[in-house]
Amino acid sequence: MQYAVKGPGERAEAVEKPAPELTGREVLVRVERSGVCHSDVHCQDGYFDMGSAGRRALSSEWPAVFGHEIVGEVVATGPEASAEILGRSFIVFPWIGCGACAHCLEGRENYCLRDTIISGSLDGGFADHVYVPDEKYLVDYAGIEPSRAATLACSGVTAFSAVAKVLPAGPEDPIVVIGAGGLGLNAVAILAARGHGNIVAVDRRAESLEFARKAGAHRTLEFREDQPATQIAEALGEDRAHGVIDFVNSGETAKAAFLSLRKGGTMVPVGLFGGEVTLPTVALPFGCQTISGSFVGSQPELEALVELVREGTLPEVPLNEQPMSEDTLNDALEALRAGTARGRTVLVA
Repeated sequence: MQYAVKGPGERAEAVEKPAPELTGREVLVRVERSGVCHSDVHCQDGYFDMGSAGRRALSSEWPAVFGHEIVGEVVATGPEASAEILGRSFIVFPWIGCGACAHCLEGRENYCLRDTIISGSLDGGFADHVYVPDEKYLVDYAGIEPSRAATLACSGVTAFSAVAKVLPAGPEDPIVVIGAGGLGLNAVAILAARGHGNIVAVDRRAESLEFARKAGAHRTLEFREDQPATQIAEALGEDRAHGVIDFVNSGETAKAAFLSLRKGGTMVPVGLFGGEVTLPTVALPFGCQTISGSFVGSQPELEALVELVREGTLPEVPLNEQPMSEDTLNDALEALRAGTARGRTVLVA
C-alpha cells in the first residue's frame, strides 16, 4: 500500500503497487515510521516558489509518493547486500547523489547536481514499503526511540547542518533561530546540547515560543509582520546576532535576519516559504557578513547527529504520533499548510 498524490494540489490516495525486483546492493524496507515535513506540502503542490526566478517544478512523475523521514525494517535485499542487515531497523538517508561527482565523493550527496530523492523522484515513505537503491543509505539508530529517529532524517539533520554554519561562536554570542516549528525547535535543542548560552527564538505564535523555551531558548521574540524589519535587531540591542538561522525565509524574515547581524555575522536561510528581499549591497563588504544557504544535510552529519542524540544531552522536541492512513496523512499535510501544526507529526505504520 502506498499513499500517492496523483497530480499537483491533489490529496494523497491509497494505491497498490508491486514490490520491485532487487539487484546489487538494493534493499526493501518495511516502513515503521514516516515523518511529515513541510517540504511534503511543496511536493504536493508540485513546485517550489523561487520568487522572481519562477517556480522550481518537481522532477518526479505523477502519481508521486512523498515522505522522506523514514525508519523501517529491512525485509529483502539484492544479492550483493549484507546478509546481516535483514530483519534490522534503520533510518533511511533520503538524499541520494550520483555517487561519482566531487560532492558525492566527499560525502555531501545533498550537494549533488544529479541527485535523486527518496520522496517523489523515488517513491517515499508514505507507504508500507520503500525501495532504497543501496544499503549504504541505511543508518543505525539503536538506542533511540523510532519516532524520534525518523525525524532525524530531515528535520534533525537539516537543523544540525544549519547550526554548523553559524559555529564556532562564543558561548554568549547571540544566535537567533527564526521559526519555532519542528526544524527550529531542533536547532534550539542542538544549540542547547552544545552548551550555547544565548539562544534567541523568534516566531509569530506564543505557543511555539513556549515550546522553544522548553527546548532550551534563553530569550524569545514574537515576530510581527506588520512591524518594521528592524524588530529583531532592536530586541537584541547593541549586541547584534553572531548568527541567524531562518527556518521561514520569507521576504519579511530574511530582511529582518540580515538587519540583525553584527559585523562578521552569518545569515543561514533554510526555509522554503518563498519571497523576495532587497538588501543594501554596500552593507555586505562593510559588515563582512556571510549569507550561507543551507539545504537539508549530509549523511555524515546525520550520523553525527545520531551520536549526539545517543549521548542523551539533546532536549526532545514535541512529537505528534498518528496512525498511518489516508486521512491522517492528508490532515497532517493540511495542518502544515495552514500553520496549525505543533511539533513534528510522525505517522506510525
